Amino acid sequence: MSVSPCYTSAGCNRTPCCMDWGRNGLIIYGSCNAVALFQPQINKTKEQALTTFVQHKDRVNCVKWIPQPHSSKETEFISGSTDKTVTVWKAENDHYNPTAVLVGHKGAVSCVDGLYLQDNESSSRTVVVSSAADSTVKVWLRKKQNESFECIQTLAFGNGFALAVALISLPVTNTALLACGCDDHRIHLFAENQGDFVKVQSLLGHEDWVRALSFACDDGNGVLLASSSQDSSIRIWKILPSRKGAEEMRTEAEDITLQEKSFSVYHQEANHEYNIILESVLYGHDNWVYGIQWQPAVYSAGKDVHQPMCLLSASIDKTMILWKPEVESGVWIEDVRVGDVGGNTLGFFGGKFSPDGSTILGHGYQGDFQMWELDKASGTWTPQLTISGHFDAVQDLAWDPEGHFLVSTSTDQTTRLHAPWVRDEGSITWHEVGRPQIHGYDMQAIAMIDSYSFASAGDEKVIRTFEAPVNFLENLGRISQIDISEKVAKRQGCAPQGASVPALGLSNKAIYQEGSQKLYEDGSVQPHPNEQYSEAYFQPFCTSKPPTEVNLLQNTLWPETQKLYGHGYEVFSLACNPQATILASACKASKAEHAVILLWDATTWRQIGSLSSHSLTITQMSFTHNGEFLLSVSRDRTWSLFQHTPDKAEMFIPVAYTDKKSAIHSRIIWSCAWSHDDKYFATSSRDKKVIIWGTTTKKEAPNLGTYGACSKPLELTDSATAVDFAPELVKDKYLLAIGLDNGRILLFSWNSYSDASTTEWNNLYELNNNFAHHLTVKCLKFRRQKRSNNVQLASGGTDHLVRIYNMEF
Repeated sequence: MSVSPCYTSAGCNRTPCCMDWGRNGLIIYGSCNAVALFQPQINKTKEQALTTFVQHKDRVNCVKWIPQPHSSKETEFISGSTDKTVTVWKAENDHYNPTAVLVGHKGAVSCVDGLYLQDNESSSRTVVVSSAADSTVKVWLRKKQNESFECIQTLAFGNGFALAVALISLPVTNTALLACGCDDHRIHLFAENQGDFVKVQSLLGHEDWVRALSFACDDGNGVLLASSSQDSSIRIWKILPSRKGAEEMRTEAEDITLQEKSFSVYHQEANHEYNIILESVLYGHDNWVYGIQWQPAVYSAGKDVHQPMCLLSASIDKTMILWKPEVESGVWIEDVRVGDVGGNTLGFFGGKFSPDGSTILGHGYQGDFQMWELDKASGTWTPQLTISGHFDAVQDLAWDPEGHFLVSTSTDQTTRLHAPWVRDEGSITWHEVGRPQIHGYDMQAIAMIDSYSFASAGDEKVIRTFEAPVNFLENLGRISQIDISEKVAKRQGCAPQGASVPALGLSNKAIYQEGSQKLYEDGSVQPHPNEQYSEAYFQPFCTSKPPTEVNLLQNTLWPETQKLYGHGYEVFSLACNPQATILASACKASKAEHAVILLWDATTWRQIGSLSSHSLTITQMSFTHNGEFLLSVSRDRTWSLFQHTPDKAEMFIPVAYTDKKSAIHSRIIWSCAWSHDDKYFATSSRDKKVIIWGTTTKKEAPNLGTYGACSKPLELTDSATAVDFAPELVKDKYLLAIGLDNGRILLFSWNSYSDASTTEWNNLYELNNNFAHHLTVKCLKFRRQKRSNNVQLASGGTDHLVRIYNMEF
């Protein structure tokens, strides 16, 4: 048996400094407690699948490549976490392994930087700096490549914090200069002096917290320092080796005098003076500027270095700006502005250049990435396809009945649709192609009703149903090369084209006709006279490749068709029968009167019954493939089985259930699943057991009827939080995927005809935390497709990841 990754979806953590793009073409970013690595498909480079590396025990707040001298590709990066540690990672055989874990901070690490210092041709040392919420910046030193890091200095900032750090090697002396941007609105400079970092200068000018710093060496002997702040401004400082006797620098007109600041560095038994001047102050953003970066230097074949005078800034005002000096005057001006105008989201936490400067990438408040690439022919920056994913815990998954796509829902208050992109040459990669629901409550459960409609529920006591609009169906058909012309033809004329969310609203409102909204002359939407706030309207679009982030946000919503009221508390689980006629729902409950299953007619959406059996929250429900039985499991450590009786007054009757005497599980039952032939069902529990149940000749208890345990309990090393059966037998055995609380996924085969000469349970494969999840596995779903010797499994976890695996036998 072999298991290979097919698709990984992961959003970026919502912190500044949480993404970096190296000269090696690889993007690293923090995703929950892991570091994710990805190579985008730009400049005809081959796209590299997203992989994750796990070492930290809490959220990753910052990542940074350690730049190599000259134009060499990076082989090491640094990550800092809320777990108060800093980890140094190194490339080893196309994989990155943690080579050092730096422990010493007493608060969450918020930003890091690293630098290689070449003392001579044969020796170099590595300096790493880290800033944390304990009001300190620690300096770590590795004297040689194979040695370990040690903390050589701790810089204390009293009651303040260093919100940004940056390192550079000073020209002439080749000593390290450290800049710390702080909450006192100042930039403090520390220069290396005989092994210690000594404070040499403080730069004033910003009127709010300094949030980002970026160093670069100009084409002369100077150093450029860019700083951005919550005062919405950017400042450019220039550091030059001192000219003796110079105290001030005058412009050509000599009508403006810039006062210089200076500092000295002791190197090789001599003092070297440096002067600092304020080069420019840039205003253009309307909100906090969280990210700043100089365009990477260009190296020629002869190792000549040219530093392009181009600066990228990213702001929470939803825009990124490229700044360049005018050719004639040298005044820094806004050259290009990209981003969003309007909408209901916040902006960027940071932005980075690609190695050649032809592409820029921003990461935002919604955990999203947005990429623009320079079209050299037209000189314009165009949006490009990039990665996306949830930025909070994934709570539930569902495949559409035909297996064309996967839907996931999360406490990030979104529902996302993942589907394969089938290119003309035949290659297939998975992407997020739709965002049917963007809500105002944390989402908990989802159930597909038929191929193009679903029900979802969150922390609001209401179940909402959605139906795919025509524009989305047309694009899905082109992206995945699915023939859905018949479905589109049936919906033309009566089905909506798309949907939009009214301002301050939660319901996706259907839009039936293209161009029906009224527009101002500048193209913005006119609000209805009864509406105080304007809406983010749907705009139909046509694409044969996965949509960009802007289209995902505004133009892939599904219109809401129904709201179902009936539960007294937050809805926790949903299930729909394969015939798409009955929807079952259950809510959080601490009493038996609330622990009921409500049944809804999926055609009229009327409540048609309720089922009582449990005393606490029902954690999951599952219908058999023929729709005859409904299974439920609960926090009360029991399961209940109901049989569909359409000819009787009660649509479902209880046929078996466990109680305190007959229960085998001793803790919460988290999950349940039916085998493909509906002969057996499995339950997984916090008691670290998985049990197979089915009809049996033994009458174990009256309440169990003809049902009982058909297997010995499978004892595991951790709580079993998710379980699912494969859609077919594998070598005449049932295949089960089991998700654990520690994030691992186990694949077991179960032999229903085992005897003394055969083994009942066989462990076929184990997916570790780098390959599976690093926090609780919340849901597992096999793709319902009939393909010999090849199945696909989808998983979702509290680590924000949605993964799909290929399995071959």
